[in-house]
Amino acid sequence: MFAFQSSFLIILGLIVGSFLTCVSWRLPRGRSFWQGRSQCPRCKKTIPFFCNIPLFSYIFLKAQCFFCRKKISVRYPLIEGTTALLYFFSGFFFSLIQSNLPWLSGLGVLSLPFFLTLVTLLLLILIIDWEGQIIPDVLVFLGLAISLIMILFSGQEVFFINLLAGFLAATFLLSIYLFTRGRGMGLGDVKLTLLLGLILGPQGILVSLFLAFFTGAIVGIILILVGKGSLKQKIAFGPFLVIGFVLVSFLGRYLLNYFY
Repeated sequence: MFAFQSSFLIILGLIVGSFLTCVSWRLPRGRSFWQGRSQCPRCKKTIPFFCNIPLFSYIFLKAQCFFCRKKISVRYPLIEGTTALLYFFSGFFFSLIQSNLPWLSGLGVLSLPFFLTLVTLLLLILIIDWEGQIIPDVLVFLGLAISLIMILFSGQEVFFINLLAGFLAATFLLSIYLFTRGRGMGLGDVKLTLLLGLILGPQGILVSLFLAFFTGAIVGIILILVGKGSLKQKIAFGPFLVIGFVLVSFLGRYLLNYFY
């Protein structure tokens, strides 16, 4: 049973990851991701279905386009592989995730599908923000709508305290946005923090924010040291908020014991 579930989650993750490569490219450019087959960005030829198998096509084609033999970007297998790993680990460690987010247990059989949906939305936000420094409102509002419904449906008495935690965390980032006039923080980050606070609750969002600022600072320093960034260069903060959320979801108990 475990082997079947693990295999199913990995395959599902690869398929969803392939879809995310398309959505993350088209959504910021205002293009429909429901219509039109994928094309090679260089020769513009439609990619055949047998060349569009997640991750495996990249390996079998040796990272080259089937038609023009130009190099295929590593973003495709990276997104597909990351999604598959997140799906697998979410299933494998889900009892641990439920202990870190206790209100999920009230959802019963819907708890894992909801968490995977949330992970998918957040991964999509991470990709788009990292590549284009923008967080589409539609993704955040969709996450908020689904999460509000799920928390109410769970029957757990955390709705108001979690909503308050989200608002306070978002207000904190909003103050940074206003103080720096948008140079240190974007409004998309503020809205995203509201969603994360709603899911994580008071203690979880505090730890998540700390981890986001810490990992963001580390990556910023590394980029400067390797000559890929500067002190004046703005770095997307959304990806680090997502990383903080994932760390708290999987390691919340250990992190809370450390911090508190």
